[in-house]
Amino acid sequence: MNKKIHIETLGCRLNQIESESVAAFFSDDGFTVAMKSITSKDKEDSDCVLCVVNTCTVTAKAEQKARRIIRLLLKKYPSSIVVVTGCYAQVNKEEISAIDERVVVLPGRVKSRLADVPSIVSSVLIESENNVELIQKKIKEHLESKVLFKPVTDTSENPFKLSTDTFLHHSRSSIKIQDGCNCRCSYCEICIARGKSVSLEVSEVLKQVEKLIAAGQKEIVITTVNIAQYKSEYEGKIVDIAGLLEILLNKTKGVSFRFSSLYPQIVDERLCELIKDERVRPHFHLSVQSGSDEVLLKMNRPYKAQAVIDACNRLKAAKKNPYLACDIIAGFPGERDEDFKATMNLIKECGFTWVHAFPFSPRPNTVAFTMKPKVPEFVTGKRVDELLEYSFESKINYINSLKGTVHKAIVETSHNLNALKIRDGKKVVHAVSDNFLHCVVLIDDGKEIPFAGSEVDVEIVSPLIDEIKRNGEQEVLARLT
Repeated sequence: MNKKIHIETLGCRLNQIESESVAAFFSDDGFTVAMKSITSKDKEDSDCVLCVVNTCTVTAKAEQKARRIIRLLLKKYPSSIVVVTGCYAQVNKEEISAIDERVVVLPGRVKSRLADVPSIVSSVLIESENNVELIQKKIKEHLESKVLFKPVTDTSENPFKLSTDTFLHHSRSSIKIQDGCNCRCSYCEICIARGKSVSLEVSEVLKQVEKLIAAGQKEIVITTVNIAQYKSEYEGKIVDIAGLLEILLNKTKGVSFRFSSLYPQIVDERLCELIKDERVRPHFHLSVQSGSDEVLLKMNRPYKAQAVIDACNRLKAAKKNPYLACDIIAGFPGERDEDFKATMNLIKECGFTWVHAFPFSPRPNTVAFTMKPKVPEFVTGKRVDELLEYSFESKINYINSLKGTVHKAIVETSHNLNALKIRDGKKVVHAVSDNFLHCVVLIDDGKEIPFAGSEVDVEIVSPLIDEIKRNGEQEVLARLT
């Protein structure tokens, strides 16, 4: 059989990094790795010997999607064993195991053991001489004996083992500097799924960043579960996230940095002074959840609404016209009309370009799971719709305010743009701008098409309104300068 595997990734940026690392381990061992999400239209493929599904547990919908993908992989890859890992696998192993006997569950906290799997699968393929049933049997046996039930010699698994300077599916690189969470927000299972907060040592962060620079990366996304809990030691001093950013700016050259997310309480004058550096991207995603102090208290969040307003004001003072985004949970138990109104007032006062709106999803093992009174689903739905309506309008207005301005952008793909019907036959690339706009970049005749991963200058032309309103991947028409 061919050395062929398929990797599916759901959820956060951390999962994406970890999946990229798993892909690199397999690729280095001679495997062909597919990372494009499977669909019902894909053809059956008997050559694939292993699938990995890296799951999320933030909402019930995320878990439902994981189960659907697992079943689809089992159908489309009949010769394959499906390894399910990630946060969902950590908190609900039994539910996943019951899907099919070809499923092996590797809890998220021991996800790093996937690094051992390529050599195991390779040896099985050599031993089994293309006998599909024997290959499936041996892979599952080896996974269960050598990976799943492998003795833990250290006090804990190394959560930073899955890191890479090779990205097969993403043009923009990321580095995981922190994992886990010490907070117990009343609605969240992540502290259970990923465990206590741990931070990558500053010296190791610098090593990984230098590797990414040497590999030609022009942008690095600083990725965490809870950035407020980053803490390390360097040259005899305790270093928080502001201290780490200062070290990175002082000790590296030729690369820009982007935060995957920020918490309002850490956006202070010191951090914002560093953010003024042109190498820090003008895009900031704040973990907000609500604009009501009463709801924030019930959520057990470590800040009040005013901290969000203060953070946004500081960010706007540090960067000209930054892209500000946030997460909001609608329909949290006990959320009244006046609480939701406070949330809408907050996002308007802060001027968020985009709101990632979630309907409240009760998670088992959390305090909010049994909280009352419950908000009716139709009320929650209306609130989500109102948040999305604001988001669409706000993003369109933001893009219109940038018409004619030139921005740095990282090229992601290149192809013909017939699908978007903007200009038949026009050469284009897709790119992500410094302020996180996903651009369709038109290339004038005679200009060379830039390669994926390169940094280019693009001029903002106009919003792609239909794409924005259907929450499509591309949202801006731009031109290569």
